[in-house]
Amino acid sequence: MPPRINLPPLTRALLLTLLVLSSLNSYLRFRSWSSSTPDNDSTAPSIYLTSPRWAIPYLVLIPAQSIKYPWTFLTSAIIENNIVSLVISSAVVYFGGKYLERAWGGQEFAKFVLFVTMIPNIVTFILYVLWHGVTSHTPEYPTPINGLLALSAAFLVSLKQLVPEHTVSLFNSLVRIRIKHFPALFVLANMLSGPLLGTDTATWLSLFGFLTGWLYLRFYRISDIGATESATGGEGSIMKGDPSETFAFVSFFPDIFHPILAPICDSVYDALVQLKLCTPFSDSAIEAATESAASRSEGGLPSVMRQGGGGGGGKRAEAERRRALALKALDQRLNAAAASRSANEPAAGTSDVAPEAVPNSAEVKNSKAAGGVQA
Repeated sequence: MPPRINLPPLTRALLLTLLVLSSLNSYLRFRSWSSSTPDNDSTAPSIYLTSPRWAIPYLVLIPAQSIKYPWTFLTSAIIENNIVSLVISSAVVYFGGKYLERAWGGQEFAKFVLFVTMIPNIVTFILYVLWHGVTSHTPEYPTPINGLLALSAAFLVSLKQLVPEHTVSLFNSLVRIRIKHFPALFVLANMLSGPLLGTDTATWLSLFGFLTGWLYLRFYRISDIGATESATGGEGSIMKGDPSETFAFVSFFPDIFHPILAPICDSVYDALVQLKLCTPFSDSAIEAATESAASRSEGGLPSVMRQGGGGGGGKRAEAERRRALALKALDQRLNAAAASRSANEPAAGTSDVAPEAVPNSAEVKNSKAAGGVQA
């Protein structure tokens, strides 16, 4: 029997929607092309996939037409025009969606997807409308706005938040890139492809997807920053956004640019605070979020995203798991000793029976240290 594909429900629904809508869009474009092309026309059949003339206004976002179809602000974000981009986008949804939905839960994942698909489409649509209005030139067949570029950029931003220091090796380790640099490289690649390949919409979708993904995770997403501590008996705390230093805007760029970008980013942040568009983070929140980010980074890339099982991140994760088990066993022994002492104390409060020795604080520290070494 073939292996069963195990995907969370929203990721499965998103992947199926991508395949169905992309196939429907391709079929309708082909039908429109074939019905409008004379039999003696030598135009290549593949043109129906790329030419804006055959775009479907009630499926993808067309600045001059789709205002009559408001649902296209969502549907256009999950439609691809060709098989290459469809395969790439399917892989992005499969791996990125599977990981994020399991890490955040279905509700948070759904809000994130809606935020980073609709807002870039809306902003890009407004940008093109303004451009056509300023230039007084509306092309007969405007370039449609569609594709998963915004969602792909936002997925890379989320990975940068969770495992920024993880290194991806390509071409037999000939090229090694940290995940924290992926979002900026992705946006740069699409900005260069615009003038070279004529895909100007890719520039704006990737850029706005990057910005909206970071803004949502930085200032708005409700998260449990104590998830790592709660695994060892502590209680998690709820925080809005992620004020950690490792998720600041300048952290997306190489260190050499930080002295130039940091003052600019600080000025923009101060202006947004003055305008009450965002709430300033407290020092305690920054410290707690930075510690939580450090603990996430120590675990390496989660198993659903790793291609091999022998990386250093897996070893660290296993060591943390064993340390947590050792601490839990120590707590159980201390609780059992305390319960035994209470049971052996005389009811009248006398000390006829010598109380059972309970480890003092120094012994507990030594025991925990020994447990950490064993892990």
